[in-house]
Amino acid sequence: MTGGPAGAFAGDALYAALLYTLVGLVAVRARPVVVAGVAAALCTALELFQLTGVPAALAEAAPVVSLVLGTTFQGTDLLAYLLGAVAAAIVDAFIRRAAGSSRGAPSSPSAGARPPRPPAGRPSR
Repeated sequence: MTGGPAGAFAGDALYAALLYTLVGLVAVRARPVVVAGVAAALCTALELFQLTGVPAALAEAAPVVSLVLGTTFQGTDLLAYLLGAVAAAIVDAFIRRAAGSSRGAPSSPSAGARPPRPPAGRPSR
């Protein structure tokens, strides 16, 4: 595993991709751009929460908390989260397009068909 700043950046991007996946599992019909926005917003909220010192205090009591909440604020993490969420959205959109799916669009075989025409003649009264 890569250590140092590059490894930390990659880990943060993967964390955002994980949150993208979790949000996508909850909001199945949401478009990838929406899921990416929610995932990036959640990551940003967690990063800003670190400024309060609460996650660091919780991590002292239960070290596993630091894996979820982190302990210290770093501005570069915000960029990594954004890039990770966008990359996950691109992969998701590509996979969905290759599978022939588009979220929220009609998917039945007759979805693109013209609506039936009314019967010819005069309507019955």
